[in-house]
Order: sequence, then C-alpha cells, then structure tokens
Amino acid sequence: MKEDFFKYQAQTGPHPLAMEISHAEGSYIYDNSGKAFLDFVAGVSANSLGHGHPTVTNAIKEQLDAYTHVMVYGEYILKPAVELSKLLATHLPAPLETTYLTNSGTEATEGALKLAKKVTGRSEIIAAEKAYHGNTQGAMSVMGFEERKSAFRPLIPGTRYIRFNSEEDLLKITANTAAVILETIQGGAGFVAPENDYLKKVKARCEETGALLILDEIQPGFGRTGRLFGFEHYDIVPDIVIMGKGMGGGMPVGAFTASRAMMDNLKEGPKLGHITTFGGHPVIAAACLATLKELTQTTLIPDTLRKETLFRELLVHPLIKEIRGKGLMLALLFENEEITNHLILRSLDKGLILFWLLFEKKAARITPPLTISEEEIRSGCAIILEVLDEYQGLNVN
Repeated sequence: MKEDFFKYQAQTGPHPLAMEISHAEGSYIYDNSGKAFLDFVAGVSANSLGHGHPTVTNAIKEQLDAYTHVMVYGEYILKPAVELSKLLATHLPAPLETTYLTNSGTEATEGALKLAKKVTGRSEIIAAEKAYHGNTQGAMSVMGFEERKSAFRPLIPGTRYIRFNSEEDLLKITANTAAVILETIQGGAGFVAPENDYLKKVKARCEETGALLILDEIQPGFGRTGRLFGFEHYDIVPDIVIMGKGMGGGMPVGAFTASRAMMDNLKEGPKLGHITTFGGHPVIAAACLATLKELTQTTLIPDTLRKETLFRELLVHPLIKEIRGKGLMLALLFENEEITNHLILRSLDKGLILFWLLFEKKAARITPPLTISEEEIRSGCAIILEVLDEYQGLNVN
C-alpha cells in the first residue's frame, strides 16, 4: 500500500508521514498493525467530535438511505441543507443570516471575496501578512507568505497587506478597499490572537471607508476557542464570515454567511454569481447539522476553556517558550524548529499525533477533538514532556 501511495497518489510534500490507517474511534487513530495513536490534531482542526462519533455517523447513514446528490447547488430544496442554514442563523448575530454552502473553506474564501467585490463595486482586497485562507489562486492571492505563492504568479491583482495587530497599518484601508480579510486568530502564523481590541479597530476603519470586513473562522470556528465562533470573544460582528473544517464533523465542507441583502448580490447581474455542483450536498449537510446540534446542545464548547487550562497547567517545560492560542486551538512555541521536528516525530513513535503549522516552523500544533477527555489530555501531555526531556538530555550530553 505504501508503494502504491507514493506511485499513484499525488503528494503535497517530499516527506509525508505515510502512516497507513486501519480505523479511527474517539480520540484515537489506529494503523494497520493495530497500534493506537492519541490524536492531538483532529485532522487539522476538522474532527470536532473526534472519530466515528455516533451522532454524525447515524446522520450520514440515514441521509444515504434517503438520497445523495440530486441537483447542482441552489435548485432543489434539500432538507439537511435548509435546516443547517437555518440553525446557523439562530446561532449567529444579526445581520448574519444567509449561508452559501460550499465544498471547502477555500471555496468559501473565493465566494466571500467575489461577494465583497460585487457589493462594493471595488476591487482592492487587504489581507494580513502571514495569512492563510486556502490554496486556490484566489485564496492564494490573499495569502501573506510569498515563499508559498511566488511560483504561481501572476495571481489576482489588487491585494495589499497589513501587519496583524498593527494599528498603524489600518490607514492602508481606504475608500478603494472592497474588503479586509483576516483570520480571527491567525493559524499558519502560529495561532496569533488579536490584541488591544484590534478587530474592533479594524471594523471601525472599515465602516469609515465603506469597506467590508471578512473574518475567516475556518480554524477557530465551531467551538474550538470556547465560543461557537472565535469573533464572539472580541465583541464584533463581521460583514461576511467564512467557515469550514470543524463544521463538518470530519466531512469536507465550507460556507460563507452574510446578510440576506448582501447575499442577494450573487443571484443576478450576472446570475450564478457563485455556483457549485456539490455545495450543500445532502449527506455532508446532514453531518454538519448533526455536528452543530451536538456542539450547541452539550457542554463541549465551554468545556474547551477548562481543557485549555489543563493543557497550560501540564505543559510547563524549559523548552516551551510560549503557548499561543485559545481553547483547544493551541501552539507550543520553541526556540528553534529542530525542537519542533524532534517533538512531532518522536511523539509519533510513542503514539501521540502532533503536527506542524504552515508558516511558523518553531511551533507545534495542539488541536485535539473537542470531545477529548481529561485523562487523554494528561496522557498526551506526559508524552510531550517525556520527549522534551529526552531532547534536553541528548543536547546536554
């Protein structure tokens, strides 16, 4: 299987972990030898309810028995998609009430950028340095990391960059700006949170200039930070919110939400302002609906803050310089990337899954399922400390 993996399946990098998976359940993934791996990554923030959650699995099975794909997005009334969109509206602040369901977070970014241009009649987009919003050419155009996109230029013109948390840079937002797109908490940059009411100041500047504020909740969203959406911590409401990852309970999905009046701009002038074949797929929507209900009808979301406290209490070590992030969106920062690489690879040997971040090479990701138990947190943190002690010992000798 490994030989076929490398021969027939396109790779994203030269050194994939290439672990062959047998099955997964709860907070654990099992390889084909039967070895259990405690999952502190959750498919990169995607498996909000862990692996094989019965609520999600049953919703998928029930929908499979009813119907799967029947028509391109937006033509037929599909109950799971309608109920999902309605439930999202009840949990979002006004005027965020109308949702366009897509296949991925990246596609949601594309749709949000198009919507902002259509609403404002402007073309300039402002994004943040070290931002990541996806990897298609539109989303890549607002990626704030030249090393990852220079090979694919020319990209969409008219993008300018500001430094995240820099109030000085807000003057770059002008009457020419269609939208400012920001991650509520920067992911690839190392889980950098907004400081000093930064997002409120961005929103105020957008209102002054007539620009729209797009917040990317693909990673922070769906409970990971202790609120359903990360922006709820910062007392602001974006004009457009982008979603994905944890929304689907392990299934591929994305969405963007705005006001009804704003979203109507995609209906005509021209018609089909955004169109997708599989967006709002009934099986995916059923999984999303089950996930959202589970998150909002239990204590899983507020429990993430208690679990964050436990992580911070347990992960005290001389090699850990800082723990960034909020809730169960955490990053361990080290002095250099060698420590990060050793920790991730050696922890895997010991049965714990950690992972890298896109741009911050000195950071290790901790984004477990929101369903993770305190016992599992203690077990995983013990492995982390053991590996860091091991690294320290190797370097002392």
